Amino acid sequence: MKRLLVAAILTFLIAGGLRAQQTPDWTAPFPPHQVIGNIYYVGSQGLASYLITTPQGNILINSSLEASVPLIRESIEKLGFHFSDTKILLISHAHWDHCAGSAAIKELTGAKYMVMDADVPEIEAGGKGNFQYGENMGSRYQPTKVDRILHDGDEVKLGDTVLVAHLTPGHTKGTTTWAMKAREGNKTYNVVIIGSPNVNAGYKLVNNALYPQIAEDYAKMFRVLKSLPADVFLGAHGNYYGMEEKYARLKNSGANPFIDPEGYKKYVADKEQEFLAELAKQKAAAK
Repeated sequence: MKRLLVAAILTFLIAGGLRAQQTPDWTAPFPPHQVIGNIYYVGSQGLASYLITTPQGNILINSSLEASVPLIRESIEKLGFHFSDTKILLISHAHWDHCAGSAAIKELTGAKYMVMDADVPEIEAGGKGNFQYGENMGSRYQPTKVDRILHDGDEVKLGDTVLVAHLTPGHTKGTTTWAMKAREGNKTYNVVIIGSPNVNAGYKLVNNALYPQIAEDYAKMFRVLKSLPADVFLGAHGNYYGMEEKYARLKNSGANPFIDPEGYKKYVADKEQEFLAELAKQKAAAK
C-alpha cells in the first residue's frame, strides 16, 4: 500500500509540477556528484539541491519545484543513498523554485522542515504574502507546515554534522545562507551555501511599501557574506559558483575544483556592485 501511495504522489508531481517550470534547465537532469566530504549535489541543471549525509540520516537543502522531487529522489539513489533516510529538510529561501516540492518531500520521507523565521509565513501560506510575487498565482505552491522555526545564527545538527543558518535577507526577507565544515583527506574546509544575492527584475529598492527596509537588508546580507570564511562556495543555483564547469573538471585528477575561496570573494564582490549600481539607478529615478 505504501509503495502505491508513493508512486501515486510521484506521478502527480511529474504531471502537475511541470506547470511551475520557468526555464528548461530547471527540470533538466544533471549528474549527481560528490562536492566535498559528505556534501553531494542532487539537483537539476538549473536548480541546486544538496544532500548532506550522516550515519544518523541525511539533510536535504532545497526541495525545488514539485516536478523536481522525482529527480531529486533518483539522484540520491544513484549515489547509493536512500531517499527515505532524509531526516531534515532545509531551504535557501521562500521562492517556489526552491521550496515548492517541500510538502511532497515531507510526506514521502517524514523529514522535519526547518525554515528561517522571516520566511515562515510565506512557506505556510504557499507563497502568499511575498513582497514581489505574492499575488502571482504561478508563484504559489502547496502550503507546508514548518516543524522548526530558525533564527539568525541557529545551528542545525544531525550526527556529527552542524550547519549554521545565517540570515542574509533582501532576495526574500528570510533568505538563508548555510555554513558548515567538511573534511577531505586530512583537511577541514569551510563550506558556504549562498541563499541568493540577486536583485530580481522588478524589485523596488526605493520606496518599497511592502518591504521598506529592503535596501538595508541587502547591505546587511553583503556584510554577512563578506564576513564568512569560505573555501568551498555553493548556492541556490549552480550557476552561482560555476557548477557545470567545475563538475567537468572533476574528471581530471588533481585538486578539488569546488575548493575556490577566491571565486567566492569575486562572486560576492561582483554581486554587491550590481546591487549598488541598481540602488543608485533607482535612487536617481526617484528624485
